[in-house]
Amino acid sequence: MNVDLAIVGSGSGNAIPPSLRDHKIALIDDGIFGGTCLNVGCIPTKMHVYPADVIASARTAGRLGVDFTSPKVNYGDIQRRIFANRIDQISAAGLRYRREECDNIEVLTDRAFFTGPHTLTVGEHQVHAKQIMLVAGARPAIPEVIAQSEIAYQTSDTIMRLAQLPEHLIILGSGYIACEFAHIFSAFGSKVTVIGRSQVLLKHQDHTIATRFTDVASQQWDVRLGQPVVAARQAKGEITLTFADGSRVSGDELLVATGRIPNSDRLEVSRAGIATHPDGRVQVDCHGRTNVPGVWACGDISSPYQLKHVANHEADVVFHNLTNPTQLRSFRHQAIPAAVFTWPQIASVGLTEEQAKDAQRDYVTVSFDFGAVAYGWAMEDEIGICKLLADPNTGQLLGAHILGEQAALLLQGLTQAMALGTDIRTMAREQYWIHPALSEVVENALLALEAKLH
Repeated sequence: MNVDLAIVGSGSGNAIPPSLRDHKIALIDDGIFGGTCLNVGCIPTKMHVYPADVIASARTAGRLGVDFTSPKVNYGDIQRRIFANRIDQISAAGLRYRREECDNIEVLTDRAFFTGPHTLTVGEHQVHAKQIMLVAGARPAIPEVIAQSEIAYQTSDTIMRLAQLPEHLIILGSGYIACEFAHIFSAFGSKVTVIGRSQVLLKHQDHTIATRFTDVASQQWDVRLGQPVVAARQAKGEITLTFADGSRVSGDELLVATGRIPNSDRLEVSRAGIATHPDGRVQVDCHGRTNVPGVWACGDISSPYQLKHVANHEADVVFHNLTNPTQLRSFRHQAIPAAVFTWPQIASVGLTEEQAKDAQRDYVTVSFDFGAVAYGWAMEDEIGICKLLADPNTGQLLGAHILGEQAALLLQGLTQAMALGTDIRTMAREQYWIHPALSEVVENALLALEAKLH
């Protein structure tokens, strides 16, 4: 099969622009059509998170003088709403559309691997492409102690399809995936144990945020930190993990959430001469070009930012560049925001204080509690915090970190300021801030930071 373009991956790679309507394209994916975000990532997890948030809000309403009875969770109804009524239909419809209504696109649903710089074997097909776009994503990483055991375990790819709620869910990992699923299953009624090797949960967050979150999370879940797992066994439906100090924990389900690895090895990119980083990510320049002419890569298979909004942006840049070789666009990797949809929610953009110190950046910082503004009073909030860092000479934001109610929404204005170069004086004083909205937390943090400028 000879094509103008072979796209490996149907997540962000499926966002094929109209400008490629005259190109003969092979769209290749041996997973569920639509990619990670749609099927096993961002969207179904947040559809689980929302009812978990409702439950968590109800359980903490006592401080407001409101007493809800214990919520009844119909897990089967939740799953049907998410998968049967939404996700699975969208995935099937997307595949059907590409197969039946896009005459220039051939969809191949077998595993692809390179046999040459511009040749892929896909099942029984040999695909020869003038250009190749690698958008094949990443997959859960499995620690050796688990991989070499004979225990049954779940990953983020499978945990949401469980037939019933676990009585006791053990989560190996302490990053964003672990903390989001800990929130979900804890809210739904499972006992949850979270295991991490570091001394805090979400160790890549600003230390102020990670420390406060760890304190809050430890009141909700059984949190075990600082002890590596050295053995795993399963007997009579019970999974037991043993720690280096000899202590153990047992539960009926294990979720392994210890990071993700790029799928470059499954594509056997070395056979095409495509260079990779030590962690397996495909090497690309700022335009998305690999070292092999005509081969491009973007998203989790090559990007250090495993975020759907980054993958979408990078795919848009690559789609432009492969048809406009004399007008190349570059990736924008400045002011990339991210959120952790756990309880409480966390959002961040830019440098942490630790990163600013390591880079020997001159900075000033402030932290402002949600409970210090009127809406925070209304919420009786004792947890939420907004932490900002700025350059004391220019007044430019260097980083923003929020823990609390609707953190992802509150962060967006700060992301905009960083992306557009708006200094903190302008942002704080040249617009109205709705009173008494929760956004006054950001306003007050900016004003406090302004007072520290040179």
